[in-house]
Amino acid sequence: MNKPIEKSAFPCRIATIAVLLAGLLSFSSHSGAAPGPFELRAAYQEQVDRRIDPPAEEVQRYAGLALDALTLAGVAITQPQYVAVVDRDPHVQAIFVYWLADHQPPLLIGASPVSTGRPGEFDHFETPLGVFDHSLANPDFRAEGTRNELGIRGYGLKGMRVFDLGWQQAERMWGPGGISTMRLQMHATDPDRLEQRLGTAQSKGCIRIPATLNRLLDQYGVLDAEYEEEAESTGRSVWMLLPDRTPVADAGRYVIIVDSQRGTRPAWSPDPRVRPRSASTRTSSGSD
Repeated sequence: MNKPIEKSAFPCRIATIAVLLAGLLSFSSHSGAAPGPFELRAAYQEQVDRRIDPPAEEVQRYAGLALDALTLAGVAITQPQYVAVVDRDPHVQAIFVYWLADHQPPLLIGASPVSTGRPGEFDHFETPLGVFDHSLANPDFRAEGTRNELGIRGYGLKGMRVFDLGWQQAERMWGPGGISTMRLQMHATDPDRLEQRLGTAQSKGCIRIPATLNRLLDQYGVLDAEYEEEAESTGRSVWMLLPDRTPVADAGRYVIIVDSQRGTRPAWSPDPRVRPRSASTRTSSGSD
């Protein structure tokens, strides 16, 4: 499914969320070897090397934006699951992974910088807003690790997973503008030339994420609900799933793109182009 929504549809509803750890632990549906939300949160802290630490009020803010978007898209959270929430606002450029369960406060698993659509160049789109279903209708694939004519590995290192969210309508960010069709994906990026820019708008409309976050989502099947259901129902392996994966119990299927519409950059989401005063003079960012 894909139910994009307009900017104006995101009211700034800040739900009062008291994270009751004991209650969540007792509620968690994981059993045996399947990691639960607190184990995944610990893995995020240990394995994802590019992280941001939003304050409690921002954690609540983005949980509210996610829930509003799901409601507007007609998606009911009837069972525990993970969602990825992306803020395309140029002053933020971040992803937030939440665990959601009915009648339970949303739990932030972790947050990291991303890059979404950058204006001003041909074939660049504004990353569309909405709730996007990560499903087998648009099968994922893996990066080949090849370089383009500029020497850039657009999907990152070989083997990196490309989460495919299908063809979407989006605003053109060049020429006279207008709506056109783009392929919406979430993927890693060139580790040497582009990953350092995460936290700023850089892409043609896709969502670029840190390689270590890509690996975590892949290894734990955080957004692989439909992929795992297919494997279980058919008894056959789904080629995209890692054979040595450790899937979570409450895999999700939704990537939610929002726009917090800020006028300035919050301190918790630093601009990677602004270096400490003691650092050496900035070098050119080059071309991507």
